[in-house]
Amino acid sequence: MRLAKKPVMSLMPSKLFWVGVLYFGEGFPFGLLMDAYPVYFRMHGMSLRHIGLLSVAGLAWTLKFCWAPVVDLVGERRTWIVTCQVLLSAGMLVLLWGDIATIGPSLWLVFLLLALCSATQDIAIDAYSIQFLEKRELGLANGVRVTAYRIALIASGGWLVAGAGMWGWAIAFAGAAVLLAGLALWLSWRLPPLPRLPAVPSLSLYERVVLPFADLLQRPKFIIVALFILTFKLGDMALGPMIRPFWVDRQFSPVQIGLIPGTVGVLATIGGALAGGFLTSRWGIYRSMWILGAAQAGSNLMYVFAAVSTPSVLLMYAASIVESFCGGLGTAPFLAFLMHLCSKRFAATQYAVLSALFGLTRVVAGSVSGLGVESLGYPGYFTLTTILALPAFTLLPFIKRWVEQEQRSW
Repeated sequence: MRLAKKPVMSLMPSKLFWVGVLYFGEGFPFGLLMDAYPVYFRMHGMSLRHIGLLSVAGLAWTLKFCWAPVVDLVGERRTWIVTCQVLLSAGMLVLLWGDIATIGPSLWLVFLLLALCSATQDIAIDAYSIQFLEKRELGLANGVRVTAYRIALIASGGWLVAGAGMWGWAIAFAGAAVLLAGLALWLSWRLPPLPRLPAVPSLSLYERVVLPFADLLQRPKFIIVALFILTFKLGDMALGPMIRPFWVDRQFSPVQIGLIPGTVGVLATIGGALAGGFLTSRWGIYRSMWILGAAQAGSNLMYVFAAVSTPSVLLMYAASIVESFCGGLGTAPFLAFLMHLCSKRFAATQYAVLSALFGLTRVVAGSVSGLGVESLGYPGYFTLTTILALPAFTLLPFIKRWVEQEQRSW
């Protein structure tokens, strides 16, 4: 006699809890490295040029697919997660001891190792979650996953920065290190172990790597598609690394920075992404990339106005909220487009590759952003970021024809 399947909701509470814990642990270090540390470094005298160069650490997330097979093949995923969290905790304490204003090889090495550990933890958490969850549980779990990750970004890039303004950076980062160390200890003790997967026949190099790439490259005008992926969010990616240093240089306190761009701004991004997703479903990908992409590009002008105007708390707050919301608007159709590009047969590999291509934009634009501000000043550089958003629109007519061809082939 066949047993009736249990309802998803009766299976999920404990699994949802662990998914939430894991993705909070995944988002927290990313928020520290990308949002909290730029504020800390600028307030301790680091030049804009070097803050921009720290964006090179983003290569760890862009290229993480290169060493993802090692995480799959060596050791347990739980061990990878715990080890990375312990190393992240230790590395944060090491950074507190250094002279931030004087950039040396040791600071660069520790920061890059932190990024590497964070990216490797992401690989292990994603792999653990995929094996941990049943297919029918993915919908609820992904909602928890996104929510927990965003809460972690607010906690690390917002509340921690605000806390540093009240109690000092040493206490804030030491508390974050203790949090990660405690999380590692707890996960090593309580995180459910996964059963060992059965052996599967090995795939050839051609089946693993060459075929997914070949499937993309042989499509008509794919080089134009690649250029579009590199440029659609170029203005956003060039602006992002300099937002928090700009707030510091405008004499805003860590509390204000933590609460507005670090908290309200993240919430505005979430709201923009939800609104963008709704509009994309109504208008379609192509039309949405025109309209929402224009809003995304134009929102950079808010920071231009803030930079050329007499310092104004209200204008800075408005700039943060509008730019964050419009960035979320533009992200929704763009990610839908990336998913649309992927063949169902090679979806995982192709999406990883396309995401890496998009991530390369963040690294390259961010790495020269500080030099751009030092050369042009904030008003000139923020204007340049708006101009950098425009070339993608010249490619959109070609993208329309490509999308229509792909839709007929699905």
